[in-house]
Amino acid sequence: MAVSMTQGQDGSQSADAAVRTWLLIVAGLVFAMVVVGGATRLTDSGLSITEWLPIFGVIPPLGEADWQAAFEKYKAIPEYAIVNPGMSLAEFKFIYWWEWAHRFLGRFIGVAFAVPFLGFWFAGKLRPGFASKCLGVFVLGGLQGFIGWYMVKSGLVDRIDVSQYRLALHLLLALAIMGLLTWLALDLVPDTQSPRLQTVSLMQRRIAVVLVALVFVQSGLGALVAGLKAGMTYNTWPLMDGKLIPSGLGVMSPWYLNFFENVTTVQFNHRVMAYAFVILALWHLIALARTADDERIVRSAALLTVAVLAQMAFGIWMLLSHVPLGLGLVHQAGAALVVAACVLHLHRMTRSATRP
Repeated sequence: MAVSMTQGQDGSQSADAAVRTWLLIVAGLVFAMVVVGGATRLTDSGLSITEWLPIFGVIPPLGEADWQAAFEKYKAIPEYAIVNPGMSLAEFKFIYWWEWAHRFLGRFIGVAFAVPFLGFWFAGKLRPGFASKCLGVFVLGGLQGFIGWYMVKSGLVDRIDVSQYRLALHLLLALAIMGLLTWLALDLVPDTQSPRLQTVSLMQRRIAVVLVALVFVQSGLGALVAGLKAGMTYNTWPLMDGKLIPSGLGVMSPWYLNFFENVTTVQFNHRVMAYAFVILALWHLIALARTADDERIVRSAALLTVAVLAQMAFGIWMLLSHVPLGLGLVHQAGAALVVAACVLHLHRMTRSATRP
């Protein structure tokens, strides 16, 4: 009987390890998707494909006639007439391939998730209740594809770029999917590796929750900065236009539009939120280092703090350099890594019991 139970536990742990590896691979693919999406935005490639063909869109133009047809469709939108008049076919191919790669990777992620998921499900390798969680993430992935087209569509008629609102929604959902995949993978770590210890206070756990919320708020603000190209203005630090608090923060009416459409306000808010995030992460790390009796929690808090500090440093460097492609991609990737660090830290906090 004891041997049978041991074999059952070994089989369950082996299945969990396989599922965990699969989830982390898909999370890594979503991370790559976020970076490629950043490249698509920074190279102004997002409007190069003017149709949404979920199935047949996987096939790129195969001949000169196909390329000319795709180019003619691009010529019909405002971005070509206003931003890229006279663009050559070779230049069009450059932006087309970035957008095609972004969409292809999205489709590949769908397959990389769905096929192993069905295999694990039918083989009975998933924990009870785990299939519904995975299915929920898959639905979010399908929704993300639709939102991606919803975003692109906003720039095809009356604009020369996509809506910053839809861009923010697209980025935040991608980060949420990556975070959920990471969380589910961490749920499959054996309890023997993550025992419940009396290590943290309820306040400390709440701070970890707040940090997760703040990273999504800050990422949303970053998407607004990107969508408005606000990073191309006020390329000084720590001052903006020679001031700590620049003029023009509230010039739009009604007042609330300033938070979403005023270039000055959007960049100012992104800066202030970064300072608040860094201060809170540092304070949280110091508090845990003084009180927690599980070094793994202190290490995850330290990892998070280092990630946040590095992200701010690269953000400042990118701003002072007027947003070059390389630094822009590092900053976009950094946002995803900070999300992953926040999720890891919160997960470890929730696996520890609280004390008053």
